[in-house]
Order: sequence, then C-alpha cells, then structure tokens
Amino acid sequence: MTEQALRLARVIWEYHQLNQTPIPADVIVALGTNDLRVAEFAAGLYQNGYGQQVVCTGGIAHGSDLLATRWDASEAEMYAAVLHRRSVPKEAILLESQASNTAENFVFAKALLRQAGIRPKNIVIAVKPFMQRRAYATMAVEWPEMPATFASPALTLDEYFTSELTSDRIVNIIVGDLQRIWVYSRKGYSAPQRIPEEVKSAYEGLVALGYTEHLIAE
Repeated sequence: MTEQALRLARVIWEYHQLNQTPIPADVIVALGTNDLRVAEFAAGLYQNGYGQQVVCTGGIAHGSDLLATRWDASEAEMYAAVLHRRSVPKEAILLESQASNTAENFVFAKALLRQAGIRPKNIVIAVKPFMQRRAYATMAVEWPEMPATFASPALTLDEYFTSELTSDRIVNIIVGDLQRIWVYSRKGYSAPQRIPEEVKSAYEGLVALGYTEHLIAE
C-alpha cells in the first residue's frame, strides 16, 4: 500500500471514531465482527467494572465478502469463547447468534435483554474502532431511548493491520463503511452524520486509487 493511500485512509479512520470515554453501565453490548480483539476488549471492560452483563451479538453473516471469517461458529459464540478464556462468568454472558447486520445487532440485543428480564439504564457498546460512528448512527434509529457510550481497542490504523486483516482489506472496508453512512441515512436505516470536506476528499481519493471492493450500489 502506498503512503498516499495510507494518509487518506488515516483521515477516514479518525472520522469513524467518536472518541468517547466509556461510562460504567449496566450492560456491555459487544458487536460481532471478524476481529476477536473486540471480544478481548469487552472482557476487559467487564473485568474493570464497566458492566454487569455482556451481550455478545452476531450470527454467521458473511460468507464471501471482505468481512468473511473461517469460523464454523457464530460471531457471538466466538466472542463468548474469548470471554470464557478471560474469566468472565458464564452467567454474565448473553448470546444473540442471529444478527446479520448492525441494525439487527441492536434490535435483537434489545429483545434478548427484555426476554431475560434485564432492563439496563445505560449500556456500553464494544465495537471495532472504525465501526463506532456507523454503529452510533444505527442505534439512533433502532434503540434511541437507550443511553450509551461507544468504546473500542485503542489502536491506530497502522496498529490495526494483521496478517489476516491486511492493509488492503481493511482500507477497502473502511471506505465502504464510510459510504454506508450516507447511503443508509438516505434509506432511513441510520441517522445522518456530518461528513467534513477532508473526509469526502479522502474517500474520493481512495476510490480513485481503486479501493472499491466494499462499496454498495447508491
């Protein structure tokens, strides 16, 4: 990946994050994804008193796109396994293994808590860094009455890359996630977000460089 592409991607990476300080809550909701560092982070939140329950939400949603995994289990089950290894008590973990998108993460997590008789006054959302803003915009539509803070592992874009989550793969994903912010708001799936000019320019620059694999039809 060129330095030009990395420079543009860092602009979008920073925009995707809300930079909130998590507030101790009744429940931690860990949004499923292909990165188990989010589950590790959620376990740390629990161990540090940021929630009494952890909802792991996420099904087997991606078979052949850039978010695909090699897992045989759901994202929620994979997260729960991490929490168990990190000594989070089994009774503190709730599994929601059907969600196939961010809206369903919130809708199904909300229903699961209701069914369990848990009525949190506030929650902490554990999510990968570049999903913070889109998760926030989605929750504003699907669960607007619930006070929440959004938190992620403290990683720069360059630190986020791994041998599996390569720079090309991740940059394609963050470009697509940015596009979804305005596409989904037009469809009513999420709340509108202000997009600064420098972020729009970074998006256009990366699209021109060919980072289009995660884009959707507008």
